[in-house]
Amino acid sequence: MKPYKNLSGKSGVVAYAVGGDYVDVKFRGRDEVYRYSERSAGKDNVAAMKVYAVNGRGLSTFISKAQPAHER
Repeated sequence: MKPYKNLSGKSGVVAYAVGGDYVDVKFRGRDEVYRYSERSAGKDNVAAMKVYAVNGRGLSTFISKAQPAHER
C-alpha cells in the first residue's frame, strides 16, 4: 500500500492500493483494509476513487458522501 498524501490534512485515509478493478483503502484507527471493487462499489465509483487516491485529496470525502459498498 502507498501512503495517502492527505493534502487537506484532515483525511481519515492513511494508505491505499490501486488495482485493475479495485481500490484498497486503509483508514486511520482501523486495522482492516477495505476493498472497493467494480463489483461491489460500481465501475464509476472505483474510477473516481482511483483519481482521488492518486491525487491525495478527496478520497475520504467521496467515500463518506457516495457510500460505495466495499467487499466483506
